[in-house]
Amino acid sequence: MPKYIFVSGGVISGLGKGITTASLGAILQSKGFSVSAMKVDMYLNIDAGTIRPSEHGEVFVTEDGLESDQDLGNYERFLGRPLHRVNYMTTGQVYAEVIRKERAFEYEGEDVEAIPHLTDEIIRRFKSAVKGSDVVIVELGGTVGEYQNGIFFEATRILKMREPKNVVQIHVAYLPVPGNLGEMKTKPVQQSVRMLNSMGIQPDFVVGRSEEPMDDKRKERIALFCNVEKEAVISNPNVSSIYEIPLILEAQRLGDMVVKKLGLKARASDMKPWKDLVAKIKKPTEDLKIAVVGKYFTTGGFVLSDVYISVIEAIKHACWAVGRKPALTWIDAMEIEKNGTDRLKGFDGIVVPGGFGSRGIEGIIAAIGFARTNKIPYYGLCYGMQLACVEFARNVVGLKGANTTEIDTKAKHPVIHVMPDQEKKMLKKDYGASMRLGSWDCKVAPGTHSRKAYGAEIVSERHRHRYEFNNDYRDQLVAAGLVVAGTTPDGHLVEIIELKDHPFFVAVQFHPEFQSSPLKPHPLFLAFAKAAAK
Repeated sequence: MPKYIFVSGGVISGLGKGITTASLGAILQSKGFSVSAMKVDMYLNIDAGTIRPSEHGEVFVTEDGLESDQDLGNYERFLGRPLHRVNYMTTGQVYAEVIRKERAFEYEGEDVEAIPHLTDEIIRRFKSAVKGSDVVIVELGGTVGEYQNGIFFEATRILKMREPKNVVQIHVAYLPVPGNLGEMKTKPVQQSVRMLNSMGIQPDFVVGRSEEPMDDKRKERIALFCNVEKEAVISNPNVSSIYEIPLILEAQRLGDMVVKKLGLKARASDMKPWKDLVAKIKKPTEDLKIAVVGKYFTTGGFVLSDVYISVIEAIKHACWAVGRKPALTWIDAMEIEKNGTDRLKGFDGIVVPGGFGSRGIEGIIAAIGFARTNKIPYYGLCYGMQLACVEFARNVVGLKGANTTEIDTKAKHPVIHVMPDQEKKMLKKDYGASMRLGSWDCKVAPGTHSRKAYGAEIVSERHRHRYEFNNDYRDQLVAAGLVVAGTTPDGHLVEIIELKDHPFFVAVQFHPEFQSSPLKPHPLFLAFAKAAAK
């Protein structure tokens, strides 16, 4: 029988439920089980594609083109396997499907109600996510007690009632240390579990998130008041790298206890790859200084790196692989627009990730020009490729007024323009899940940095864009030194550009960061890190 593990959160949001979920998945994999993971988001959106990055963080794209929550990226990085549409659920998806069935008379005239119709649809999706795997770990977004996620908790209660031996509930909650007391307090965790109890759910395990490791006294109090064994209270403290967490949880036998609770038989755990990785992370002493020039870092008085989490993690994976310590600096493109490029001096490499809209564009173009003229390794992703073409057209080819039509619809030289099918969609205001999405093949040219990195002619990468390189300018830019290093297999759409006479200047239309993992860094990120390390 398929097994289900539900991971809920309490006290505050942003606790790290996703990392807990991914780490437990890695542990179960090490014991010989096939593991799937699922994220449940409570908003009414159908997917994450139309949400501002500064509102919800990175939009992660799956192989089959779903625009999902960034937690799916964490799952993929820890599990080392691709996930798909069935691994993501929103309230909007559930309501849309139930209403579709009602309109199609699939309920045969019944009253359509939250219970059982919404809960049955939710459970159906849980079961879809577990197909082909021994276990699915489902992260419930938000915190217990929120009005909008109650129906999902109710669905887990019903599934537990129907299949008591196949469901495990894990609750992740925060243990604060008030500055005026200097003592770790368990009361918020107790209250969070009581709220879960009021919904008919008793957690099997309580994971305490805290700045410091939890001591035995706190574990005993949580066990007493939350009705769990002391061994089932797990400490999950802050660490210097998230990739240490599988080892921390395994040291407390969380995996063994979950396996026993589900009635599974496991082989001896092999965590050596994770131990080797952590040793590799902790070994380097020499920094590799990378500037990430982006559009979405700042919101009010705060800096949000989560909007580029896959890019940041992919850079880290590559730095560790070349034996260097990643020293990343987030630079808002608006700062370069205001103060010039002096901020970029002293870096070993510059990365420009994806984005949309006009904010900070001239700052990004200036940063790209700085990397090109000063021979600093440059790596551009999606928008970072498009604006590299604009910078080259303006400042090397001499096409004054060169731009992307996303910014200037009447650009004198539209070196980047909207894809024909996308233009039709935009005129109809068809914005949801309508970009060029998911995995597409790319043909990589011989004799290029990219071909050397990949070691293959045909590769598959994930996309998320509406605009493309304008082939009307292709010959002109190539004659001036632009290298078309990758195209679609038919040769039409430019996917990778490089520059001659530069240590490393590579920019791609796709998002390679979505396929990097700590145990297997992406080849282009690895090539960039090697160039920066020189």
